[in-house]
Amino acid sequence: MNTTAFFFLRLPIALSLLGHGLVRIPKLQGFSNWMVGFMEKSYLPKVMIVPFSYVIPFVEVAAGLLLLIGLFTQQSIYVSLLLMALLIFGSTTIENWEAIPSQLIHAIYLIILLFFIDFNSISIDNFLKK
Repeated sequence: MNTTAFFFLRLPIALSLLGHGLVRIPKLQGFSNWMVGFMEKSYLPKVMIVPFSYVIPFVEVAAGLLLLIGLFTQQSIYVSLLLMALLIFGSTTIENWEAIPSQLIHAIYLIILLFFIDFNSISIDNFLKK
């Protein structure tokens, strides 16, 4: 692994997270309503689902943007992994097995980034170290 390869490895997951959040924020109320309806059969209470549905897009945008520019990269990976874990858990509560492979792929991808974090030289993190 070299620094350029790491940057290009970081790029797709950053854009995926950023894109997910950016398309949801303008229609935040609709996204929240969709998620609450989608999670209707879950044993999780609505009082937990509603705030989570409003937070998800902002976490996606923040994590995606930070990964894109390479600022707080390691922390952004951990936040993204936590988000994936919560989404996977939510998917299990409604037996939405079809969504889990995509969420797991994101999580595995993030773990790979974490494994190679020492190659994060094309980043603001690296610039701030100097």
